[in-house]
Formats: sequence, structure tokens, C-alpha cells
Amino acid sequence: MAYTDIDKPTDYFETTTYAGGTTSITSLDFSPDWVWAKKRTGAENHGIFDSVRGATKTINSNTTSAETTRGGSLTSFDSNGWSMGGADGIISASGNDYVAWAWRGSDSSAVSNTDGSITSTVSANTTSGFSIVKFTGTGSVATVGHGLGVAPDWYVVKRYNGGDGGQWNAYHSSLGATKFMLLNSTSASQTSGTRWNNTEPTSSVFTVNTSGDVNDSGDLHIAYCFAEKKGFSKFGSYTSNGVSGNGSFTYLGFKPAFVIHKRTDSAGDWRSWNNKADAFNQNNKSLFPNTSDSEYDTTAVGVDFLSNGIKWRQTDTVNNNPSGGTFIYMAFAENPFVTSTGIPTTAR
Repeated sequence: MAYTDIDKPTDYFETTTYAGGTTSITSLDFSPDWVWAKKRTGAENHGIFDSVRGATKTINSNTTSAETTRGGSLTSFDSNGWSMGGADGIISASGNDYVAWAWRGSDSSAVSNTDGSITSTVSANTTSGFSIVKFTGTGSVATVGHGLGVAPDWYVVKRYNGGDGGQWNAYHSSLGATKFMLLNSTSASQTSGTRWNNTEPTSSVFTVNTSGDVNDSGDLHIAYCFAEKKGFSKFGSYTSNGVSGNGSFTYLGFKPAFVIHKRTDSAGDWRSWNNKADAFNQNNKSLFPNTSDSEYDTTAVGVDFLSNGIKWRQTDTVNNNPSGGTFIYMAFAENPFVTSTGIPTTAR
């Protein structure tokens, strides 16, 4: 029985915490292609960087702003991490604490992809199921090659030039292609054919329709795409039970390193937890991808990171464990529950 596709998740994804003023991260086992950074101590926008758009080019998950160039931010993607100017508040200002999540893309330069009706530029890692996709919109129904070789379970698309940029439109396989979520918003899931043309992604392409956020004519768009990999990543949904201290359990098949969830049947914040902010369960420190807020530390929205999944501990009337709430989630592994050679992981 194959328990996992990836024995060592840190070859493809890693959570890193560090002090502001740091000028380089050199602790990774790979060269990252996507870095998502957030100041923990104090309000600041999320900083999202990728190798396809290029170093110093910043977009924010919590705003609709267009891309900006910040010379003091992430200055290069390196063989075992990344370098920073060491002064930019979005990624490394002295006197603050930071967290960053890093993903490995292609081990070579991004390539031109002609699988769709729009030619895209793609950095894809088919082993871990992650790709970065850049394309120019047409304003009419089109397909875009993603390079994963299997249908993605989650992707988010943003227009990053033209006017003030665009909203972060997200597809999730648990909702399907008739619905979308906004990563920068508290809104519940919405039904619209103008995002994905009511068309599920395939092993080679995803479909975009006429919405300016995902396919504005002549403007540049970026997409981050994920396909589920056993023992490494999971994208699903669950119903919360509203029981304080004994919330619902979500099986992942691995001990999580990073989890994001969002209620879909009601307005509420996106929320994320990671394995570095709290060393032990209950994990009470969380961040909001849709806001600039500092790290939130409270037992009211705590979770347990277990050897094989997540235990949603406390009752929050909207965001965490309300009775009968419907949530989607994305999760990445610290370790698989059992490796391909039969070695089990331990709980925190």
C-alpha cells in the first residue's frame, strides 16, 4: 500500500519564521519559486513573490492592488532560500517577527505552454503538484495551460497590472467550477459563470471567462495552481460541529505544516495556522490571508496539528467551529502519516 507520494515534504514546501532585519534565508532544501511572507508583530500587508514575475515584484493577498516593485524586499531566489533588502516592512523590518511559506516550482527556467488557447508562461513541479502560471488576458472565453499533468484541485488567479489590479479569484474542487471565492474578501462562495465558464479544469488547462479579474483583455494575470498529492497536500471540505474543545476532525494523511481554511456558506475571514508559530498543541496563533492584521493569538480559535490531520478545537461563531458551518481548506505536510517505507510520524 502506498501511503505517500513524497517522503520528505520539506524538499518541496517549508514554513520559516525569522526576525526582521534578516537579509537572507538559507535553511531550505530547495530553491523556492513562490514565497509568501507576513509580518507577525503588527499590521502589514502580505507579501507574495514568485520567480515567474521576478524578484522584488510584490502583490498582496489581502488587497486588489496591482504589482509593485520594492527594491528592499525579496531581492533574489537562491539555491537554499532567498535574499532580502533587510528593511522592507513587508518582509524583513528590524524589530519585528515574520513567517514565510515557500514552494518549489520547476527546477529550470519557466517555459512557454501552448496547451490552452492562451499561451502561458509556466513554472511547474509535477511531483509536488504546484505551478505558477502567467498569461495575458483576452477578454473572451479562453483556456490556459497549467503544466501539472493532472487536474488542479485549487487555483487562484489575479490580474496584477492595469488600473488597481484585481481581486483574487479562487477555484476549489469541493465547490466546483460554477462557484468562486475571493481570497482578499470575507464573502461566502459565489455562483458565477464569468470566472471559470462553468467548466472544470483538465489535466492540461483551466478555463477563464470574461471577468476582468481573471481574463482582462491585454492585462497580465498570475495563477497559483495546486493538485493534491498523497501524504503531501490535501484540498477538501468539512462541516464543523460547534462543540467547544472537541470540534470536528479532518483527516489529511499527514502531519500538517500549513493550513488555510474558509467558511463557504457565510461571510468570514480566511484563516491560516502553521507548524512554527506554536511548537505544541493547541495551536492558537493564526493569520488572516484577507487582512493586514498581525498574528492573532487566542484559544478561541485554536487547532491541534495531529500525526494524520487536524482537530478543530474551539467554537467560534463564524470563523472556526460553528455548528453546521461548511468550510473548504488547503493543507501542506510537515511529514506524511506513514512514509513509503512504512515509517510512521509522531504527533506534536
